[in-house]
This record gives sequence, C-alpha cells and structure tokens, in this order.
Amino acid sequence: MDRRQKKTREAIFRAFTELLKHEAYTKISVQEITDLADIGRTTFYAHFETKDDLLRSLCSEIFEHVFSEDLGKEKNHDFSESHDTKAKITHILYHLQDHMDYLPGILSGESGEIFMSYFKIYLKELFSRSGESASGIAPRDYIMNHMVCDFAETVRWWTRNKNYSPEEISSFFIETTPLME
Repeated sequence: MDRRQKKTREAIFRAFTELLKHEAYTKISVQEITDLADIGRTTFYAHFETKDDLLRSLCSEIFEHVFSEDLGKEKNHDFSESHDTKAKITHILYHLQDHMDYLPGILSGESGEIFMSYFKIYLKELFSRSGESASGIAPRDYIMNHMVCDFAETVRWWTRNKNYSPEEISSFFIETTPLME
C-alpha cells in the first residue's frame, strides 16, 4: 500500500471512530463516513467492500498490536518483564482503554457481535498459550470457552462501567475465574 492509500485509509478509520463516539454502529452510514473523511464513495469502496468490512479491518488493526507476543514498554504501561496471563490481560485492557471513547459504539447491536467474534478468536489463542489449567472434570475446550466468553463479557461490562482501571478489571477477572492459576 502506498503512502496516499495509507493516508486515505487512516482518514476513513479516523472518521469512522469519530462517528462511533456519538452514534451506534447501525446508525452510521457510509455517506457519513465519506463526508467526514472528505473522500468520495468510490474511494471508500476501493478500500472496503462494506461498512462491516471496515469494522473487521478496524478490529484487526486493534487486535494485531493488542495481542502481540512482545509485551514491550509503552507510554502508559510496562509489562516487558512480566509474561504471565494476568500481565497479558492487563496489557490488552490498557489498549482497549485507548479505544474506550468509541468502543461502546462498536459494541452496540450487530457490530458488537462482529467485534466479539474477532476478539474471541484472539482470546482463545491467548488462553490456549497461557497453559492455565483447572482441576475437575470439565474438558479443556469447555474451560477455554468459559474463559474466553467470561473475559469478552468482562470487557463489554467495562465499557459501561469505565471508572475502573485496567489493573482492577484484570484483578476482577482473575478473582472470579477459578480456572486461572
């Protein structure tokens, strides 16, 4: 992708996330996105087939960094020395907090299902690498599903109860998930 295409794509993402701060995903039209991005509809469709495709791309952009293996030092947190699941969860929460101004708009309605389906794929990968186990009779795939769904819903809850820090939310999850070691 050349520099001009990247700038256009960034303008579309910026316009889309700005609109999500004030409107639910289902109420946002491609026309509103193109108007705010100051591009034509043809240009939008050269980058994204549909508004859902734009949402999928936004999710991928967010999750590629959020779920990176390398927990390096960042401006508002440093987990470079920690490699346990709690540190990884807290790292994810810090990045989601950076998107908290428009995340509730994504999580409303059908767009929330698109976001959550991608989020759960990444969470499943994270939890499967973590090596956590539980005693008892529940099969591992059930346990993984439980952890993934529990954390995904924790994030959804957090978007409605924003007065908690990533560390607090991570602690809530660990405390209420007996599956974590």
